[in-house]
Amino acid sequence: MKFDVLQIVGAVLTVLGAQGAIRLLVDHGNTGLLSWLGAGFAGTLTGYLVVTAAGIVLAGWAHDRAKALGRRKQG
Repeated sequence: MKFDVLQIVGAVLTVLGAQGAIRLLVDHGNTGLLSWLGAGFAGTLTGYLVVTAAGIVLAGWAHDRAKALGRRKQG
C-alpha cells in the first residue's frame, strides 16, 4: 500500500511539473504554482524541471519496490 501511494504521488508530481514547465515555455509570464519563488523565468523553469524529475524518480522507485515485493507483474 505504501508503494502504491508513493507511486501516485510521483505521478502527480510528474504531471504538475511537466504541465507547469510547458505552460511557462508557452507564456513566460505565467509562473503558475511556483509563482511564490520569484526566481524569474530561468529559476522557475528549473524548479518545474526539478519537480518533474523528482516525480519520475519517485514513481519509478516505488514501482520497482512494489514489483520486488510481488505487487506488480514481472516482465
